[in-house]
Amino acid sequence: MAADHTRAPVLQALVDYRRRGRLSFTPPGHKQARGADRAVREVLGDAVFLGDVLATGGLDDRLTRGQVLQRAEELMADAVHAEHTFFTTCGSSLSVKAAMLAVAGPHEKLLIGRDAHKAVVSGLVVSGIEPVWVEPRWDAERHLAHPPAAEDFARAFAAHPDAKGALVTSPTPYGACADLRAIAEVCHGRGVPLIVDEAWGAHLPFHPDLPSWAMDAGADICVTSIHKMGSGLEQGSVFHVQGDLVPPQLLKNRSDLLGTTSPSVLIYAGLDGWRRQMALHGREIMGGALELAAEVRGAIEDIEGLHVNDRDDFCGPGLADDFDPLPTIIDVSGLGITGYRAADWLREHREVEMHLVDHRRIGAQITHGDDRETTGVLLAALKDLAATAPELRPAPAVDVPSPQELRLEQVRLPRDAFFGPAEDVPVAEAAGRIAAEMITPYPPGIPAVLPGERLTEPVLRYLRTGLAAGMFLPDPGDPELETVRVAK
Repeated sequence: MAADHTRAPVLQALVDYRRRGRLSFTPPGHKQARGADRAVREVLGDAVFLGDVLATGGLDDRLTRGQVLQRAEELMADAVHAEHTFFTTCGSSLSVKAAMLAVAGPHEKLLIGRDAHKAVVSGLVVSGIEPVWVEPRWDAERHLAHPPAAEDFARAFAAHPDAKGALVTSPTPYGACADLRAIAEVCHGRGVPLIVDEAWGAHLPFHPDLPSWAMDAGADICVTSIHKMGSGLEQGSVFHVQGDLVPPQLLKNRSDLLGTTSPSVLIYAGLDGWRRQMALHGREIMGGALELAAEVRGAIEDIEGLHVNDRDDFCGPGLADDFDPLPTIIDVSGLGITGYRAADWLREHREVEMHLVDHRRIGAQITHGDDRETTGVLLAALKDLAATAPELRPAPAVDVPSPQELRLEQVRLPRDAFFGPAEDVPVAEAAGRIAAEMITPYPPGIPAVLPGERLTEPVLRYLRTGLAAGMFLPDPGDPELETVRVAK
């Protein structure tokens, strides 16, 4: 029987909860907004509190006999052609850790593209998995990493035949995509699963002109952030599973190990509503977003000093396999300024927030939530930026290493270095020492330094000059990077 995608089980259960006028003597303690601070209610509105009910014993009964969440997850799986789907309310940072733990355990090997998000590295620290790093495809001219290719994973498996599986990030925050089908074939040829961190790909299943998504390409587990490119609330994430290499119940058990016992029904409702929205109208909605993005990209390209990275920039031999145009990555180096300075000026002087920011680029994420009014504001702000750029020079230079210099040697397991004896040393004395912490330019959140890697002068110089230019480093113990935490 065909699934009825006009239904939204979580949303309908919330309506029923209010209709029945149930009186709860359970958490949450605000009791349907009655106990919330007046000032908080004025800012957030009572609708937030009215939707914030206990998932079990509130939205559903004590024994979950209404199967509210299960039915919502089944509909999501059907909408994207997965065999099983699980909702999480702790973001894809949790989902990707659960996926890793479902494939490998302590001291077992997992092949991982080195352009992985910091959440993956946190998963290594938590789990004790031994990473086998697979080199991204480096664009030395643009100082940018694209996902590894299938042959890169094949070589890594040949060198490490005991690896339990592989993990690849696709799309990247820049919109670059891997050849997932070919990578899945490499993994399945060895009888091991492929995990795809597809946090930036919630929209991919819903329009044929977008890159292929993980489940259609044969991946075994796919992690997706619905809040990034979809309509979900922050922290709304799902992971999908198919095939017989990863038992669904095992994946759920690993998720339960890490996840909260107090999930947010508000986030569940956002996931449920997104699925219904896309199942019913996804092709039309995504088609409109693609048309709008094409217009915006063309208009930005007409602004002197700005260049929008496109398929010709990102795809080709030795580069990415495919390309998502919605992230809209803008190279501002033609203005003689850094992405950091451009983003700060846009926020301070035009009230426009950019997402991805690096030493030469800013990212204007276009989604189905945009229209010509919002993009008109963006284009006007970018024109003003270009006109003002001479006043923003000289911008502090960032000393970006070559691809060869950027890669550090992994000499200890991330878990061992992170939890082992450590000390803080002046950054001038850190080269040659083994890092005991992560150091991650954010966004996009891809660590430059991992626990267990041997620090080098070029990478330390990159981070110090980046910090002076406006780079954000949220995770080192010393955010000014005067000192670095290293293993004793």
